[in-house]
Amino acid sequence: MSIHLVPDGLAGQRADAAVARMLGISRSRAADLAAAGNILMDGQVLAKSDPVRAGAMLEVELTEAATPQVKPAVVEGVRIVHDDADIVVVDKPAGVAAHPSLGWQGPSVVEHLAGAGFRISTSGAPERQGIVQRLDVGTSGLMVVAKSEHAYSVLKQAFRDREVEKVYHTLVQGHPDPFVGTIDAPIGRHPGSDWKMAVTSGGRPSITHYAVLEASVATTLLEVHLETGRTHQIRVHMQAINHPCVGDPMYGGDPVLARRLGLERQWLHAVELGFVHPGSGEQVRFQSEYPPDLAGAWQQVQQ
Repeated sequence: MSIHLVPDGLAGQRADAAVARMLGISRSRAADLAAAGNILMDGQVLAKSDPVRAGAMLEVELTEAATPQVKPAVVEGVRIVHDDADIVVVDKPAGVAAHPSLGWQGPSVVEHLAGAGFRISTSGAPERQGIVQRLDVGTSGLMVVAKSEHAYSVLKQAFRDREVEKVYHTLVQGHPDPFVGTIDAPIGRHPGSDWKMAVTSGGRPSITHYAVLEASVATTLLEVHLETGRTHQIRVHMQAINHPCVGDPMYGGDPVLARRLGLERQWLHAVELGFVHPGSGEQVRFQSEYPPDLAGAWQQVQQ
């Protein structure tokens, strides 16, 4: 049990956020501690969203953080686009995570690669070895995984330096104006939800470039280039300009339209991925076609 006085600067903050800052742990782990009843303020158990008071005594019982387990399994629908000694490029279907996590019980790319006999980089935490980028569970398309230690370090740096070209297509509600534009708005954790992101004044810099490809009566197909790579960036930015991704009720999408189009996830697909190959030093580019659910929805809105 560790005991801490709440400093004035954290007064009014949620318990999970305050404990994360005071103890130098992740907010998700602090939330897990609160859920287990391991955070007390002046002797009273705190929920993760309860505010803390300046000068109050916080008691925190630190427990061992659980580690997600990699369970090798061949996952239906995962397609290998390219494979060599340094990298493997995967076309990920919706419903598959990039790697296992404590909040996810479904399949992952890491587990598929393990089950299919791929040997990937040992860099990174055990459950996400080789992972240099992520796609949302509900987003389909291209992602690269490092197989060599050299590739891991080179690609991680390339993503940090914004040298990787990531191109997405998304179907949004309405018709953005202008037809070509840039959304420059910081993204941070949604103040009212652990699972959502939002445009916030204290968020991290986030830049999205978009251009109209084709419009239907009520929707528009956009090509999107990401300059940064924040969690849910495209979805949050599209909601921020009042043109949410079709099929994305979490970020303002119309559920009635989604049902009419037979969509069970956001219409968002990573269509192109380009970068300097960490082994050869040559520029490489990979492309992916729309999966059946997105292609079918797009055909319907054109009718």
